[in-house]
Order: sequence, then structure tokens, then C-alpha cells
Amino acid sequence: MQDLTIGRLAKTAGSDVETIRYYERRGLVPEPPRGRNGYRLYPASAVARLRFIQRAKTLGFSLAEIADLLRLQDANADRGEVRAMTRQKQADLDQRIADLQRMRAVLADLEERCTGHGPAQSCPIIEALNQHASPEVAE
Repeated sequence: MQDLTIGRLAKTAGSDVETIRYYERRGLVPEPPRGRNGYRLYPASAVARLRFIQRAKTLGFSLAEIADLLRLQDANADRGEVRAMTRQKQADLDQRIADLQRMRAVLADLEERCTGHGPAQSCPIIEALNQHASPEVAE
């Protein structure tokens, strides 16, 4: 495959031009050299790199974590570092899932206590939210 313009790269990788430029600014995708016509020409390997970033994002990795994964890949580092990052991501996800389950349980309890009829001011959901509201700022 020959070198690609940014538009062709975006289409081939299922991304968009602005995302690619953003990834360049973040250092996730190396800025390519410019061809004689002045256009940036990306190597075919940029498609695989963009797809890697997309898959990692889908699995919950942040861009900073993806940068670390790419650094490890580019340096052909030890698998143990990659595995450790994956374990940490699993632990982070487990914590987020537990937090979401707690929030859902609270919401379900609040919903159960609300009849769905009458004025909103006396709704148990509104009352519960007001109990934890921060003090009003004086004008």
C-alpha cells in the first residue's frame, strides 16, 4: 500500500481528519513528512496504529494509557508491563462497575419511594437530592 493523505487515512481507518490531527498533537500518531505537493503523506502502518488506538479506547483505556501502550509496543518492551497495565485497567473498571451498581441501587430505592403523582416539591427523589445539596451562595 502506498502512502496516504490524511483524508484517505481517515477513511481507511474509520476515523476522521480532526481526530488524526488531535492524535498527532498528543503524540499518538507521528506527524508524517510532506510530499512534493505539500500534503502530509502517512505510511500504511498509520492505519494499523489508528485502529489500535480505537480498539484500546473501546476497552476503556485513556489516551494517556494508550500512549503508554504504544510506547511499550514501539520499544518492544517486556510483556509484563503490558499485562500490568491491563490488570490495573481491569481493577479500575471493577471499581467503576461497583460505583455504578451502588448508584443504580440508590436510584431504584428512590424510584420505589416515589408514587409518581403529586407535586414535585414533595417528591422523595427531590427531597433526597436536596438533603445532599451544597449550601446556597450568598448573592
